[in-house]
Amino acid sequence: MPQHYPFSAVVGSDDMALALTLSTISPAIGGVLVRGEKGTAKSTMVRALASVLPPIDVVAGDRFSSDPREADPLSPDGPFPPDVDVETRPVRLVELPVGATEDRVLGSLHLEKALSEGVTEYEPGLLARAHRGILYVDEVNLLHDHLVDLLLDAAAMGRSTVERDGVSVEHAARFVLVGTMNPEEGELRPQLLDRFGLTVEVAAPRDPATRVEVVRRRIAYETDPAAFAARFADDEADLTARIQAAQELITKVDLSDWAMLKIAEVCAAFEVDGMRADIVTARAAAAHAAWNGRVEVGREDVRAAARLALPHRRRRNPFDAPGIDEDLLDQILGDDEPEPPQADDGAGDSSASGSDSSASVGDSSASVGDSSASVGDSSASVGDSSASVGDSSAAGGTEEVTVTAAQQPYRPRLFTVGGTGAGESGRRSRAITETGRRIGAAPRSGGGGSIHLTETIRAAAPHQVSRGRTGTGLDFRPGDLRLAIKEGHESNLILFCVDASGSMAARRRMEQVKTAILSLLMDAYQRRDKVGLITFRQDGAELALPPTGSIDIAAARLAELPAGGRTPLAEALSRTADVLRLERVRDPRRRPLLVVITDGRATYGPDALARAHQVARHLGATGVASLVIDCETGKFRMGLARTLAEHLLAEYVPLGEVSAAALTDVVRSGLSEGAA
Repeated sequence: MPQHYPFSAVVGSDDMALALTLSTISPAIGGVLVRGEKGTAKSTMVRALASVLPPIDVVAGDRFSSDPREADPLSPDGPFPPDVDVETRPVRLVELPVGATEDRVLGSLHLEKALSEGVTEYEPGLLARAHRGILYVDEVNLLHDHLVDLLLDAAAMGRSTVERDGVSVEHAARFVLVGTMNPEEGELRPQLLDRFGLTVEVAAPRDPATRVEVVRRRIAYETDPAAFAARFADDEADLTARIQAAQELITKVDLSDWAMLKIAEVCAAFEVDGMRADIVTARAAAAHAAWNGRVEVGREDVRAAARLALPHRRRRNPFDAPGIDEDLLDQILGDDEPEPPQADDGAGDSSASGSDSSASVGDSSASVGDSSASVGDSSASVGDSSASVGDSSAAGGTEEVTVTAAQQPYRPRLFTVGGTGAGESGRRSRAITETGRRIGAAPRSGGGGSIHLTETIRAAAPHQVSRGRTGTGLDFRPGDLRLAIKEGHESNLILFCVDASGSMAARRRMEQVKTAILSLLMDAYQRRDKVGLITFRQDGAELALPPTGSIDIAAARLAELPAGGRTPLAEALSRTADVLRLERVRDPRRRPLLVVITDGRATYGPDALARAHQVARHLGATGVASLVIDCETGKFRMGLARTLAEHLLAEYVPLGEVSAAALTDVVRSGLSEGAA
């Protein structure tokens, strides 16, 4: 029974298939990032890729998969004799789990042998195992930034250097890096996004006939995997032969002056930063030419490469989705290229595909995805002028409900959760993390981490006599090992509870509220937080956005937020308590920060204000870190938001002091008055 679904049997993922194929033809491209909603065959296709790649020859017994044809392979197990034994094996697909530690990725000192035998031996990590293969990271956006940096540096340099725990090792690490992610769970930082060679947007097909074919094939595979694999065996073999021919042909592909100039013009027109885009586009264009059996790069090769290499590199705002204007691309490329010559041996005949999906891999005219339709493109919606949504019936009469836009966001104050947490690494609150400053040590308990050498020696020293030590060396045992405890910063769950009732509906007030929230969202984006959004108006509270890592979706929900009607404050706080309770079960390590944005009024139901204060006291007793942003304005204020903050045991902040600049002005004013 085959282990994976056949690569050529996947329907409707032409751009992803093309990007993966180009990266295997030319690993120097720098890997592929696949962005798409759940259930779009991202993982299925990546896992199937290894089965269509040509097998490789390796040095027998070498842990680092050295190529026997290399004169001096970079392997710690070398050097090898000229008549070394050779074995042929399939290309490996190595999966890197999101929770992997740095020593698991890079490799480190073999602890058991170091402590029991006193020898220094390097234990290879996942990068060594992935050499000359595929390194796959599912949910790469949830991987720690420093681990993503390690992967991308190794992919770019083709080698991995380990200097830690008394080990100094360098080994080859050339692999195809493939990362998949669901944008709803959070974005990659722009500086990390740029390091991926190619990017692809995938989505479920909207054509009913295509969807039917996807379901039909999946059911057929699950019913009889062997028969289904046999059905596509010829297609898989054709793909393997075509990839192998392209890998051999790419060294002969010529990047003419015309092609280089067009690539430079395209990159300049899309205002990409740096020169990485030009280099990646050139490599991808050469790979595309080889894939189609050509020895000279032409217009279609440049176009296909630009569609995959530039969308994530163009200048954009943090909440904008990657995308590229294909009309502008066609305008720049024009149609004045000479006809490129064909390869003499015909090894890369583009008609060699045996199935509809494999044929479409070489079709460079397919759309990479209309990113302008993404819900994450909030820059346009945030800047829209306020518009009337319609009337909503409220007790006491008919009240107009309006939608008001936010203005340009500003740098907000840093709000944190008190104490020291132990959540995912981030940039907000203090926490015990895998990175940061060393503050102590603890016995090893099965996990990884960096060795605290001083504390390890201190733990072993009192037992030397009882262990019968002879000589000058220390007698270590595994139980002596101590790992460093480090304090850094964690990411948090920022749960917004936003008052959208009639008392907030004044255009100026709602504009300030949305601008403040957008500013806090941008701050959460930079600090790797999850965010959730609860809104309340009329007769209830709505979870407008369940807690997610996708800040851009939160910005889009904010832009659509209407205002008007009564104020169900008690109901909103009750809903907030329910959401926090559920998230505590789902993600117990991530500490929440509740941000209530209101003027403190409560007008829905009997004893509305008393009920709201009662719920607030119960919520405050749970110990959740809270912040109340007071939206009340004018000379005569009721001070209800401050009272709410007291019941919640929350920090109280007037809306005008959310900005870091505004807070600085307040402090300076106070210092000036004190000096006077």
